[in-house]
Amino acid sequence: MKLLYITNQICGSGGLERVLSIKASYLADILGYEVHILTLNQGGLPLFYNFSDKLIYHDIQTHGKGITKFKKYRRGLIDTVKKVQPNIISVCDDGLKGFFVPIILNKPCPMIYERHVSKNIEIKNDSISQLSKLKLKLIYKLMYFGAQSYDKFVVLTKGNLTEWKLKNLMVISNPLSFYPLNVSDLKNKKVLAVGKQSYQKGYDRLLISWQKIVQKHPEWQLEIYGKVDDSLELNKLAQQLKVDKTVQFFPPTKEIKDKYKEASVYVLSSRYEGFGMVLIEAMAYGIPCVSFDCPCGPSDIISDKEDGFLVLNGDTESMAVKINNLIENEKMRIEMGKKARENVKRFLPEVIVPQWDSLFKNLVTS
Repeated sequence: MKLLYITNQICGSGGLERVLSIKASYLADILGYEVHILTLNQGGLPLFYNFSDKLIYHDIQTHGKGITKFKKYRRGLIDTVKKVQPNIISVCDDGLKGFFVPIILNKPCPMIYERHVSKNIEIKNDSISQLSKLKLKLIYKLMYFGAQSYDKFVVLTKGNLTEWKLKNLMVISNPLSFYPLNVSDLKNKKVLAVGKQSYQKGYDRLLISWQKIVQKHPEWQLEIYGKVDDSLELNKLAQQLKVDKTVQFFPPTKEIKDKYKEASVYVLSSRYEGFGMVLIEAMAYGIPCVSFDCPCGPSDIISDKEDGFLVLNGDTESMAVKINNLIENEKMRIEMGKKARENVKRFLPEVIVPQWDSLFKNLVTS
């Protein structure tokens, strides 16, 4: 079975890259697929995550603007597909162009679209102008038009199903990155958050909650790992809230496993998600999570009051209360952590990737 993934760069530290490294490697190493990955403008940039040595890479270099850039992208797609002659193509591109790949290629074989983010990714701030609303409406119409061209449109959560009125929809969750033998003992006075600094991740809201926490527990530390965006001025906000002595921002690290193991509580403050890989990773380390019940993902992962807490999206007061509950009750932390580690087994690669194998084979033989 020849499988071609079409995506953008896979050298970054994001969730899509991590998930693709797991799925593509499992399909090649365990299930015997011939897996090709077509990237865009990656060149010789090193990979952040570990990909199987069996994977075959292709890259499209596009330079220039507008129609010139599009022509190079189109030619690159056509030439690569002609060379590889895949049995099936899976597009992992959350940008608008990804929706039109079947039209560009004239659909040479069964094609799948993998949606890794919520439609809310197009919303960049709290206030939306009328012009922006019109632009969003046009973008969503174009997305819907292109989405219908795919044989299957795969989303990550049940919540994502409500975003798309399509007949070709199905849900396959992301697989776990790891399931360690040694987990956190939940004794360190550390709360952890992982993800790039952005409007989406809502670290401004987390800092407001943290101000309430350190008033009661000044000895606890909040560590945030992810690509830094100075324009958000999170360091300045931390200073204004007088929490800068208990908050530390770090760039992405390949040793994130060590950071999970050192944490006692995980917090997700996102305004919206595509899934929430960081939640299942933290749970694999036996860490109870507190998350805003944002669209889409946390409610599919966390069983509220059993293995973590779901908080009304944006309710920073309740977020602080739930984190304080876990800080103040070690027995609760440990019990929730045990349940989290057990419940998250449903996302193991050996559970998730065979669902992809079944989908691929059904599409090819139908």
